Amino acid sequence: MENYFIIHGSFSSPYSNWLGWLHDFIEDEGKQVLVPDFPSGVGYQNYENWSKLFKCYFDLGLINENTTIIGHSIAPVFISKFLTENKIKVKKLIFVCGFNNYLGINEEYDAVNESMYFDNLEDVKQYANEIICFYSDNDPYVKYEVEKDFADKVATKQILLPKAGHINAESGYDTFEDVLSYI
Repeated sequence: MENYFIIHGSFSSPYSNWLGWLHDFIEDEGKQVLVPDFPSGVGYQNYENWSKLFKCYFDLGLINENTTIIGHSIAPVFISKFLTENKIKVKKLIFVCGFNNYLGINEEYDAVNESMYFDNLEDVKQYANEIICFYSDNDPYVKYEVEKDFADKVATKQILLPKAGHINAESGYDTFEDVLSYI
């Protein structure tokens, strides 16, 4: 059975930004959609904690070749690392504002994001039939070059949204109509 996961970013929650809106849209279409609540904040958010939680879904048979995973901000690199390390194949990945390096925004973000990064990011292409990357040219948190580099390494399709910020509520994205064409 086809299913969907929506994964939030750092210092965020399952229904922040456009994630709750997208959950409701997919669910209204009669499809199964899960939005895990990953640990957030310094001392809680790290690859090990997120991986343990996500592995439970895999163990239940909910992450498989019929799964589409949508991730925002730090979630794309977490998903890439998780799939690659566990050799799990999925149908499609939709990444929004993905990155795989240190940002230097502040100590808290660096602390919670650091364990998510990994070498050989390109390897994730073996574990998804399609990888779509959305990014912006004026993200206040992740530089354009960093998002573009991430997309260049993994994407089968790239979508640049001009002046879209971090594609979050702060940038006016309580909904995210552009993603619907790829669901």
